Amino acid sequence: MHNKLYAIITAGGSGVRMGGDVAKQFLEIGGKPILLRTLELFNEIDRNMELLLVINNAYKEYWKRYCLNENITIRHILVSGGITRFHSVKNALKYVPDGAMVIVHDAVRPFVPKDMIERILQNDFIEKGYDGLVPVMPVVESLREKIFDGDGKVVATNIVNRDKYLFVQTPQAFDSTKLKRAYMQAFSQDFTDDASVMEKAGYKITICDGSRYNIKITTVEDLKIGELYLSLF
Repeated sequence: MHNKLYAIITAGGSGVRMGGDVAKQFLEIGGKPILLRTLELFNEIDRNMELLLVINNAYKEYWKRYCLNENITIRHILVSGGITRFHSVKNALKYVPDGAMVIVHDAVRPFVPKDMIERILQNDFIEKGYDGLVPVMPVVESLREKIFDGDGKVVATNIVNRDKYLFVQTPQAFDSTKLKRAYMQAFSQDFTDDASVMEKAGYKITICDGSRYNIKITTVEDLKIGELYLSLF
């Protein structure tokens, strides 16, 4: 049904929450920036895939110099990041035509297994009447809901049924025509990922199995886990 495949890789953040001078997507694991590992992964899956890298304007020249100095030849289009993830993806969708398959992935998930990506790309969710596909994982730890007082202070917690919840991952896959339509709506704080944008627009989403290896690098501890992954695989 789709003759062309597009991958939007979101690396538009400018935060340095890990305490360093560089945004987390440029930190190295095993001597390579997290962002480069993610680009290499998708390039290996399909060298004809159009890679759209969404990056904060403040880091564009930094990334260009890095690619030049390190002789990075992976073909990709640099897209300006927006004030939120929603606006970043919306900017990238300007480069995606209607009638294509588009997947959206967090740059800081460099260890998503190749077979998981391939399963997502081969899934026939559109033929089954759905407009998007989201990988998820079951919650294995106990959960509690925080209860706040009028001043916003936590005063108690309630145990919740973890069987009702799922962890959401990327990459998420969509029909580009419908995803572009969904991104025409106004921004909402309720948008936590692309699937939530689609659902707000009235589109139907289905799920598939994610992977425990598909960790999101957000803390210093995650960097250490990433180094461990490289030593094991």
